[in-house]
Amino acid sequence: MKALWTLNPYFWRYKWLLLSGILFVLLSAAFSVFPAVYIREAFDEVAVAISGRANADAQRSLALRDALILYSALILGLSVLKGIFTFLMRQTLIVMSRHIEYDLKNAIYSHYQKLDMGFYRRNSTGDLMNRISEDVSRTRMYIGPALMYTINTAFATGLTLTFMFSVDVKLSLMTLAPMPILVWCIYRVSTLINQRSHAVQSQQSAISTLAQETFSGVRVLKAFGLEAEQTERYAESANKSFHQNEKLFRVNALFMPLMLLLVGASTLIAVWVGGQGVIEGRLSPGVTAEFIYYVNLLTWPIASIGWVMSMVQRAEASMQRINDFLHVKPMVESPAKAYTPKTILGEIVFEGVSYTYPDSGIVALKEFSATLSPGETVVIVGKTGSGKSTIGLLLNRVMDPTEGRITVDGVDIRDWDVTTLRRAIGTVPQDAFLFSDSIAENIAFGTLDATRDTVEAYAEFAHVAEDVRGFPKGFDTVVGERGVTLSGGQKQRVSIARALIKEPPMLILDDALSAVDTDTEVSILSGLKSKLQGMTALLITQRLSCVHLADRIYVLDEGALVQEGKHTDLLRQQGIYAELYLLQNPDTQIA
Repeated sequence: MKALWTLNPYFWRYKWLLLSGILFVLLSAAFSVFPAVYIREAFDEVAVAISGRANADAQRSLALRDALILYSALILGLSVLKGIFTFLMRQTLIVMSRHIEYDLKNAIYSHYQKLDMGFYRRNSTGDLMNRISEDVSRTRMYIGPALMYTINTAFATGLTLTFMFSVDVKLSLMTLAPMPILVWCIYRVSTLINQRSHAVQSQQSAISTLAQETFSGVRVLKAFGLEAEQTERYAESANKSFHQNEKLFRVNALFMPLMLLLVGASTLIAVWVGGQGVIEGRLSPGVTAEFIYYVNLLTWPIASIGWVMSMVQRAEASMQRINDFLHVKPMVESPAKAYTPKTILGEIVFEGVSYTYPDSGIVALKEFSATLSPGETVVIVGKTGSGKSTIGLLLNRVMDPTEGRITVDGVDIRDWDVTTLRRAIGTVPQDAFLFSDSIAENIAFGTLDATRDTVEAYAEFAHVAEDVRGFPKGFDTVVGERGVTLSGGQKQRVSIARALIKEPPMLILDDALSAVDTDTEVSILSGLKSKLQGMTALLITQRLSCVHLADRIYVLDEGALVQEGKHTDLLRQQGIYAELYLLQNPDTQIA
């Protein structure tokens, strides 16, 4: 139960719903027990009338009728009250559990967004989704139904046993004899159900993962012509799920017959032993009827013990999985007194920055130093794996340097408010990610309050407006998951428009035009020069088409800064930059 104790603050937050719910549970249980007394007295009244010890005159018949009407009214009234308090019980405890489920999902979702990229490299998306959905749902079953039935079982069972033993101890012991067997059997069946439910859910996750990968990679699948093979894989996975579900339902089928068998045994004992007591004159006939009512009253509370224990076990395991993630400390977070300037100039300084990826041990940067003055455009070039993209990630503070520091406007970015820093930087990553929304919403995502005219203006600048207007729904076209309906170049141009629309003081373009044809790239870069006025820009690229925009060029090789200067100066040097340029422009003659 240690993991479940972490839910106590949520219980305290909704303490009035919890306390009200407990009160309604107690009242509901109490009003379910008291009708047994009136059932006994009603049967005794009838037994007395049938026995002939009373005169069968009209007056006695009327008295019997009035008594039965009174007992019926009392039993009906108590049942109505039980129903009312059962309704209120569910409206408090179950509603409380939904509130806590809502808060818990929000807490997990918020925490996920604070965690660094290393966390996401170590954990799969499916596992993250499962903890915020399936594990939270299981935890809610403990917060609501399990808690409700535990209180109800404890109080109803205690009250019922008190009534039973106050009437007759021997009959109570004999009637309750099968109940421990019932509890054990239900617990065993619940354990089997729990184990097989895990297998079913695990296989369901496998099916979902297979389907998600198929739909996300449908282009690759079609390109290789493997639709039939993938369909066969899915059928095999679904068949396995079918057989596991079949095993689960076979165990489920045992639950009700087993319960009815043992309840029937208790009822038979109550009738048999109660009848013997009536013959001996020790008990009245109404006692037998009363005990039959008690047996049926105890059936669900006792049967629910195994079910509740199973729910608590599953909730404990789920809450432990949730806590495993909630207790992960984000590697990147804002300090207690974060720097949040009103005006940002955009001066960026890298001072001896080194970075080693913790998972792989790859040294991405080695003592990199550079200065970007406000409004300056700097291009960083290098071969694949030279550490170019790492610079962009570090500046965005997706991760922190292993050594050295980065300052913006003279302040270490680790002292900045993370949100303020990132909002001041417009970023176009290598992998242009788009949300499953309209093209207009994806472009406006950079500012969230842009008008349609502004959206279209930046789409024009990014040379994607003409493509978009060719779609049947234009800018209202939904791009699908991860922008699957757009080409790679279209996605990159939408990403450029999204980064520029918020007019940030700093801009990072990380191979942002790698999927764009040369003519479109030249057009975009030519227009970009005017947009970059007053904006500190860091252009990371392998293609040297944008070198004419650069006030300065930095050349990286294996994480180290090997060359620095302007385009013409670097061409005259015998080095990596000249090699890259001649490789991409073989007709160029270097003076």
